[in-house]
Amino acid sequence: MKVVLLAKTLGLLLPIALISLALATRASTEPEDVGHVVEDAGGQIENVAVIVQRQSDGQVWSSNLERAHQRFSPASTSKIPHTLIALEQGYAKPETNFSWDGVPRSVRAWNQDHSLATAFKDSVVWVYQEIARTAGRSALAEALEDFRYGNSSVGSINQLTTYWLDNTLQISAVEQVGFLSRLAQEKLELSGDTYTAIKGMMVSEARENWVLRSKTGWWHSKSAMDIGWFVGWLECSGETYVFALNMDMPDTRFLLMRKTIVYAILEHIDAFNCD
Repeated sequence: MKVVLLAKTLGLLLPIALISLALATRASTEPEDVGHVVEDAGGQIENVAVIVQRQSDGQVWSSNLERAHQRFSPASTSKIPHTLIALEQGYAKPETNFSWDGVPRSVRAWNQDHSLATAFKDSVVWVYQEIARTAGRSALAEALEDFRYGNSSVGSINQLTTYWLDNTLQISAVEQVGFLSRLAQEKLELSGDTYTAIKGMMVSEARENWVLRSKTGWWHSKSAMDIGWFVGWLECSGETYVFALNMDMPDTRFLLMRKTIVYAILEHIDAFNCD
């Protein structure tokens, strides 16, 4: 704590970043820079933040540490903690049906009935707004605080169904990795059934020797740069790599780049090689 306060006094932003990253990841060495991999994958270092942590020893690979500590709206990646709340508090199970109200919305996949599992996969906002109304502001704020999820802010009662969309709730890439690490290692105060359910719902790709659990996010703004997210973890032969990426999203051409960059880094560090 004294070191951090001294760093703040001296205005040494980079040492602060390295200190807090080490605390968040338990890494025994400084993060290894993978900015060149980001560039090779088509990204611009100044517009992309990536953190990858190997769970067995805390080794970290990163690009743009300064941005990695900057908080942004989690957008649809917030559906991970919100799904945990729904499951743990008994508001829904993966198969629970949510009936569409018949109001057309901008995303075609949202205009139909959904289970919690399909709502998670398709990022169906109206389902999670219904969950938020059911849970209530106090329960949501308490759970996010317990998860140590970014600033854990749910705003006023009038923001109950928008706080993860309107930039009230914010989280950094480093904080995403900390939260997901605790989730992957089952260190949150959740039941076994909740862990089983969320891990099943988060599977986005699986091969013979590895499984990837993840969630994308896209925060849209009419007055600021859109922000894209890709977060999750790779399980490969007993080893786990937790990752979080956020990046500027000038237009839809950058949607695929979120995954392209993360996959390129996982390939670079040989994370998929688990035979």
